Amino acid sequence: MSVELRTNLGNRTREFALQVIRLYAVMPRSAVAQVVGRQMLRSGTSVGAHYREAVRSRSDAEFVSKLEGAQQELEETLYWLELAAAERLAPAGRLDSLYKEAGELMAMLAASVKTVKRRSNT
Repeated sequence: MSVELRTNLGNRTREFALQVIRLYAVMPRSAVAQVVGRQMLRSGTSVGAHYREAVRSRSDAEFVSKLEGAQQELEETLYWLELAAAERLAPAGRLDSLYKEAGELMAMLAASVKTVKRRSNT
C-alpha cells in the first residue's frame, strides 16, 4: 500500500469516526435512539482503529485480517445507520453523507485486501 493511500485512508477513517460522533451528539435522547446511537458510535469509531492496527501489522495475513475487521465494522455501522434512518432518529442529510463515505471506504478497503491477497496468496 502506498504512503499516499495509507495517509488518505487513515485520514478518511478518522473523519468518518468524527462524523459518527457528531451524528450521535445530535440524536434524540430517547431510549431507542440511544441504543441505536451507541451501537453506531461503537462500530463507526472502530473502523479507524482496525485500519490503524492494519498499518502496524507484522504480516500480510495480519494486514488482511485487520482490514477485513474494518470492513465488518463498516457493514455494522451501515446497519445502524439504516435503522436510524427508518426511525427518523437523525437528519437525512447527515445519514446520506455517512452512507456515501462508508461505501467509498468499503471499496477502498476491499481493493486493498484484494491486492494484498493477490500478491501474497493469503
